Amino acid sequence: MTEVTQILDAMGRGDRQASGQLLPVLYRDLRRLAADLLGREPAGQTLEATALVHEAYVRLVDREADDEQRWKHRGHFFAAAAEAMRRILVEQARRKRSVKHGGEYLRVDLDDRLVCSVPAGQLLALDEALERFDQEDPQKARLVKLRFFAGLSIEEAAEALGISRATASRHWTYARAWLHDALSAD
Repeated sequence: MTEVTQILDAMGRGDRQASGQLLPVLYRDLRRLAADLLGREPAGQTLEATALVHEAYVRLVDREADDEQRWKHRGHFFAAAAEAMRRILVEQARRKRSVKHGGEYLRVDLDDRLVCSVPAGQLLALDEALERFDQEDPQKARLVKLRFFAGLSIEEAAEALGISRATASRHWTYARAWLHDALSAD
């Protein structure tokens, strides 16, 4: 009997510690399965393989109410994991398509290049937009100046402004979108 089969058997007998042993043993293979599934998804997928593995694993292992859930061997577990991942991806696709989550809008990934690759001819337009943005939200405007003109990373800019990296990241996302809209309107 393989290590995986022994762990699955122990889980079937109700050993709570066994579920903690399973993920480290199967993680690499589960992540490869998740990456393969995500590779088949259309562009714009925001879920990463690691998050998909963990969500599927929680759904599979954290099922106290389901006494019938017993995996016979590694292949049986992987079939269940693949099905759980498929369901997660379908749920996410349905959620994204819903009006509540902006399903009627075209999703466009905004990356750092939208702001940082402004041609020289548009530098004046950027400066004017940045001045307007500074009137609306000075802290976010300072973040843009630090990132764009000083070339600081998100971590360095966050430290310079005395804010957390998460806050700086949210501000940067908002600022890029605001400036993109302002530059598009001009």
